[in-house]
Amino acid sequence: MPLRVIFMGTPEFSVPTLRAIAEAGHEIVAVYTQPPRAAGRRGLELTPSPVQREAERLGVEVRTPTSLKGEAEQQAFAALRADVAVVVAYGLLLPKAVLEGARLGCLNGHASLLPRWRGAAPIQRAIMAGDAETGMMVMRMEEGLDTGPVALLEKCAIEPDMTAGELHDRLMAQGASLMVEALAQLGINCLTFVQQATVGVTYARKIDKSETRVDWTRPAGEVHNHIRGLSPFPGAWCEVDIGGRMERLKLLRSTLSDGVGESGGILDDRLTVACGSGAVRLVEVQRAGGKPAAAQEFLRGAKIEKGTKLS
Repeated sequence: MPLRVIFMGTPEFSVPTLRAIAEAGHEIVAVYTQPPRAAGRRGLELTPSPVQREAERLGVEVRTPTSLKGEAEQQAFAALRADVAVVVAYGLLLPKAVLEGARLGCLNGHASLLPRWRGAAPIQRAIMAGDAETGMMVMRMEEGLDTGPVALLEKCAIEPDMTAGELHDRLMAQGASLMVEALAQLGINCLTFVQQATVGVTYARKIDKSETRVDWTRPAGEVHNHIRGLSPFPGAWCEVDIGGRMERLKLLRSTLSDGVGESGGILDDRLTVACGSGAVRLVEVQRAGGKPAAAQEFLRGAKIEKGTKLS
């Protein structure tokens, strides 16, 4: 049974779900997304969100409020007379009046196995913590942070060298099909919910720039998880002396390796770096202002010798 849907989302992660809902035949009565942001080299050009661009392609009304706390915005939301609101990485707090503004409430597509990794950065935090699996969940939203009961889930293995970007893309596709299934069940009144467990709750706080620098004194497994968990954005980094000048080097891919040495020291001509225990081999890096490059390509241009210290 087709439903009247309000879609709420902002980044690229949300786009496949919006598209899948439209393709499934539901009526999308409005799309809510973050307002256009300044972008471009000088930061002067306002750029619409990926969700806004997709909504315009679909011919759906787009709304970009900076807040939903005001009574006028809440009344405008309720006036859409939607059956359900679907929320995927929207980025604004939904007050109680909005959570209750659609006939069947709000469904959220969340990229973790709740109650593990509630919050803003579940994909990055799962990898940084060394989790072996994660997944997508469809839950009913409540006023608490990702506390609502869960209807559907689909697990996803986190492979040993998988980056946050790769996991993002896999979960993005899973989330779209899972939400379409949830709406199909909701349309025939057979979507059931189970309360989240009260044990195992963890919070995926937003990534802060202050935690992106690599600490080579940590064990190799932690360094590797740190690098891949922050790739491609915002990117783990270190500094290296190239031709007598310290440069910032963004680390995009790594793998665990054998080797022993002083923490941060380069052990061979393959960019293997010693850690507090064990070693990692850097597979892909990016110099400041440059493009991502395989380690061997980088070494051809940088001429970094064995024994050089990364800091």
